Amino acid sequence: MMKRLLVLCSLLPLLIISVHAQTNWREKVDDLLLTGAQGHQEVMILMKGQADLNAAYSLRGKDLKGQYVFNQLAQHATQSQASIQTWMDQKGIPYRSYHIVNCLWARVDMAEIQAIASRADVALVAENSRVMMEKPFPSIEPVSHNRAPVTWGLNYMQVEDVWNMGYRGQGVVVGGQDTGYEWEHKALKPSYRGWDGTTADHNYNWHDAIHQYDTMHADTINPCGLDTLAPCDDDGHGTHTVGTMTGVDSTEQIGVAPDAKWIGCRNMERGYGTPATYLECFEWFLAPTNLADSLPDPSKAPHVINNSWSCPPEEGCNPSNFALMEFAVNNLRAAGVVVVVSAGNSGRRCGTVSTPAAMFEGSFTVGALRANDTIARFSSRGPVLTDSSFRLKPNVVAPGHDVRSAVPVDSFTNWAGTSMAGPHVAGLVALLISADPSLAGDVDRIEDIIERTAIPHTTNQTCDGLSGNEVPNHTYGYGAVNALAAVMDALASTKVESLEERIFTISPQPFSHELTLESTQAFGQVTLDLFSLDGRHLFQETWNASGTTTHTLALGHLAAGAYFFRINHVNGVQVGKVLKN
Repeated sequence: MMKRLLVLCSLLPLLIISVHAQTNWREKVDDLLLTGAQGHQEVMILMKGQADLNAAYSLRGKDLKGQYVFNQLAQHATQSQASIQTWMDQKGIPYRSYHIVNCLWARVDMAEIQAIASRADVALVAENSRVMMEKPFPSIEPVSHNRAPVTWGLNYMQVEDVWNMGYRGQGVVVGGQDTGYEWEHKALKPSYRGWDGTTADHNYNWHDAIHQYDTMHADTINPCGLDTLAPCDDDGHGTHTVGTMTGVDSTEQIGVAPDAKWIGCRNMERGYGTPATYLECFEWFLAPTNLADSLPDPSKAPHVINNSWSCPPEEGCNPSNFALMEFAVNNLRAAGVVVVVSAGNSGRRCGTVSTPAAMFEGSFTVGALRANDTIARFSSRGPVLTDSSFRLKPNVVAPGHDVRSAVPVDSFTNWAGTSMAGPHVAGLVALLISADPSLAGDVDRIEDIIERTAIPHTTNQTCDGLSGNEVPNHTYGYGAVNALAAVMDALASTKVESLEERIFTISPQPFSHELTLESTQAFGQVTLDLFSLDGRHLFQETWNASGTTTHTLALGHLAAGAYFFRINHVNGVQVGKVLKN
């Protein structure tokens, strides 16, 4: 609850200047528009009233939340934008309406900007600035790759242990907005929601927000073209990120959640996007549409979205368009969608998490970890200084250096960057929901589990008076994500303790020196594994069970505290938490 209140309140400083009545239309116009080139310019028009979504937080389940939020946003935008749309139609002004945020894109001249800013129903007129993707780094250290079953990042997160429990992301949809995706890549095609094994259907599974060539590339033709009707990657970056979320091949197991399905939206033209293209993708994820961009369906929204991009000040981003993207992030959260964002590659200094969407309270921000279990030098650090909030960032860190994943054409390579770390966390969200479907739509609980079970990391770097020896800190956040610990935590907190039924009774609780397991069912080999709360394997014992069984474990050597257990037997898997005093 506290996180939600902070999210809603964090927007107020950005909007106070714009929402109150002005005596001068210039006060509602982005300075970049007033001092920039004359002639027609692309602008984002933020309307004064935004939809009230507070009731969404009392709804249970992703489907109910998604439908409610979509209805509220769409109805509010339709009503509040009716007048300005009529005016722009009469003037022949080209525009696009949005409802994920109550705003419009338009191409206007200065006289029209003045007329728009003078309207009582308009809060702000901002530049639709170009946003450049942070390029990943190719691997520069010699690393031996023998086509191991999984990448080092998956090994580090103990992903295979989760797979062995039967949780591989099944029933979960992950989304990505990026440079596009090579959907027919051998490691991506099996998990694309638009592929049923025989035919492809890109309706509701793909959207292209690139409708014109970016001025940064005026001299060349985009290899994918514009308004594509099938997923296409004009850079390779997007393919690499979705590979880390769901990719799998007979020789390359690169995806955290290989049984999850992915959908995608292209928001950048060879690495350059704008607030308009990002908002278009955010809006599409709220309620995916068919290829004609009609008949939106919030029931087809993803459970989690990966965002491996940033909007630096040198690219024209400023508090004017910060508000646009923060509204979008918060509204998706209200709809039950987890928004995972890469922290950025501007480290090693404090205060380098400074750009949308990583800086927002509502974003789940991810820094990059190296294989030697230390922070990557490029990984951005907190606190967030840009909006004077001094909030903690990143939330967590994940493998982001020398990460092997898919690239066009049908190939694989190793890249480094926080762009590579974020997808590991998006994949982890899919594993959590496949293990406990009741988590779907419960964004706060999902994020709390990931933070609570992260492996704490400390550093000698002190930022804004917060010592790196404390946890959380501004370098590692709450620590390095651990898939096994997160899934065990989720399962231990649910009412269902087994995949089939509760087989063993465990006593006493708490225990001191011995733990006794009792069962009245006859079956063969039984194995119990014990883990620390950060996922470290501490103990294993195997025995044979026949008829009424009582088995006692000697655990007096363990320190006092809480532990996860996992019992494997012929009838399924039973998990839970035990306490030692």
